[in-house]
Amino acid sequence: MTSPSTPEAPWPVRTVARKVAEWIGRLGEVWVEGQVAQLSRRGAATVFLTLRDPAADLSVPVTCSRDVADRPGLELAEGARVVVRARPDYYIARGSFSLRATEIRAVGLGELLARIERIRRLLAAEGLFDAARKRPLPFAPAVVGVVTGRDSAAERDVLVTARRRWPAVRFAVHHSLVQGPMAAASVIEGLQRLDRDPAVEVIVVARGGGSVEDLLPFSDEGLVRAIAACRTPVVTAVGHETDTTLVDHAADVRAATPTDAAHRVVPEIGEQRRLVDGLRARARHLVGVRLEQQERWLESVRSRPALADPQRLLHGRADDVEQLRTRARRTLVHRLEGAERDLEHARARVAALSPAATLQRGYAVVQRADGALVREPGEVADGELLSVRVAGGRLAVRVSREDGEP
Repeated sequence: MTSPSTPEAPWPVRTVARKVAEWIGRLGEVWVEGQVAQLSRRGAATVFLTLRDPAADLSVPVTCSRDVADRPGLELAEGARVVVRARPDYYIARGSFSLRATEIRAVGLGELLARIERIRRLLAAEGLFDAARKRPLPFAPAVVGVVTGRDSAAERDVLVTARRRWPAVRFAVHHSLVQGPMAAASVIEGLQRLDRDPAVEVIVVARGGGSVEDLLPFSDEGLVRAIAACRTPVVTAVGHETDTTLVDHAADVRAATPTDAAHRVVPEIGEQRRLVDGLRARARHLVGVRLEQQERWLESVRSRPALADPQRLLHGRADDVEQLRTRARRTLVHRLEGAERDLEHARARVAALSPAATLQRGYAVVQRADGALVREPGEVADGELLSVRVAGGRLAVRVSREDGEP
């Protein structure tokens, strides 16, 4: 048993390499699924290939005998999906890791569809296909990004149709691989480059029809995640109308064909002109109807007596004012006359009740020196000086009693 390594007693390189090889050797045989990225038949006995993970930027070298690679019924070629039974191997001399395959099986259509379905469920569970993530496409974008194959029919369909519908549109085209083991990475690169361009308002990913294997890159998990991560709205037009790939679920809009994608991203100029003409005609009609209504209203207002003959209305009001003035004057005179009569009656009553009136009839008021009224003869003394008030004035008299009586 090897003693633990320490700074004072480190392991040599050969020991570390041997331990790594032993640890990897204990893993045993494993089944690995991947895509053949490179294939090389060197010599007569050994075949070298690179097995790539379609969902990640990872690959591992694989070696096998020619009998394994050329098994009847197996068409091993670059881009093929395979399942490999292999034993991990670590080469101590070179410090490299590889897989030594003992069996290779081609992934059939059923396996491919099952794998796509597993990826679809995984991404759907993460919410990448939710309708709430879908964004509306801009109206009449100035620049449309296009990711498609070089000189492909899909490219011509998008560009020609879009320019015919909206001549002012401009394109930012990225030519990418649309088939084979490197297609997904190539499309992701173009998608990300166009997404970083602030002038691009919408991106179209287009490819013509093909078999399930041909369209397999557009069900790549990495490409689906790249589309979901785009800030720019994405339209997919992959295959024919009946073809459905995973990118169609993640895109903001799925077009049936590249031509349909052009119809969706730009409006038709003739249709827009007809729409504008229709709106103008409708606005003109509404304004005309409104003006006619206002003219009729103005004419009806002008025909009213108050505006047709304003003085006539004033004349009638002047008569009303004169009548009100006469009525007010008559009412005021009537009230003044009534008040005057009431005042005369009050004066007559006051005069009738006045002591002066009594004196006018011959009566007199006798007062003592202190002003007290004399009501009884016995209240005054003989020789007392009294004041007698008669109608004509006052008299001073002295009391003189005769025979003992006043």
